[in-house]
Amino acid sequence: MDNEKIKQMLLDICPTELDFTVTQSGKESKRVNGLYKPDTHEIILHNKNFNTEAELVYTAIHEYTHHLIAEEQLELNGKEYMPNAKVHTDAFWAKFHSLLKVAEEKKYYSIDISVSPELEELTKKIQTEYLEVNGKLMQEFGRLLIRAQMLCDKANIRYEDYVDRVLKLPRNSERDIKRVGRIEANPSLGYDNLKMVTAIKKPEDRKTAEEQLLEGESPVSVRAMMKQKSRPESEDKRSKLEKEKNRLAKTIAQLQQRLDYVEESLANM
Repeated sequence: MDNEKIKQMLLDICPTELDFTVTQSGKESKRVNGLYKPDTHEIILHNKNFNTEAELVYTAIHEYTHHLIAEEQLELNGKEYMPNAKVHTDAFWAKFHSLLKVAEEKKYYSIDISVSPELEELTKKIQTEYLEVNGKLMQEFGRLLIRAQMLCDKANIRYEDYVDRVLKLPRNSERDIKRVGRIEANPSLGYDNLKMVTAIKKPEDRKTAEEQLLEGESPVSVRAMMKQKSRPESEDKRSKLEKEKNRLAKTIAQLQQRLDYVEESLANM
């Protein structure tokens, strides 16, 4: 696949009004498979790192995600703004995974573990004997903690002290585990996803998140979807800029305070 075909593939997956270029370096890199230059909007792919076209496509979509987020940042902050192309936030991974999904639908990319029967068998073992079993175990653990709190109350024992010094369990962990034991969810999600799902307040939103995970969405994509759903509709471009302005003003004030202290210390030396 040459550079122009890669570019047309990316545009077909998700169009952009901000022009960009694709360059295959013809080199191998031990540090990165590719990179995005936000100043020139250039995607560099170290194609000697890849054994298959699928690996090339995966990296190309990764770097293109940086480009699309850079476009959003420029639209929000103005043409003089220099986007940070190295940040991998939840928003980045959610967008990246959504693009991979489109790429799969358009037959540009696929992840087919059936090509390796050994991997397929191992995956099934991980899912059924570890993720699901772990989920069930932690649900039962949560129910036991709820029972332990009732018994502590009955015996006039401070439950917090019991958690801290008898079980030696961090309180945040105790809170998460107990919630997992209290709210019904599919244990095949695994403990980490159970924590995320059961932390969602509205039952209908919990059900949506659980269904999305079971249908193959990544945890970060589901988390981003939930954040987007809970965000007020009034949070438009102006409100985002106002929030950023307040953050910047606070940072400048803190830096100025530190600068005054350093200057004063230097003057007294």
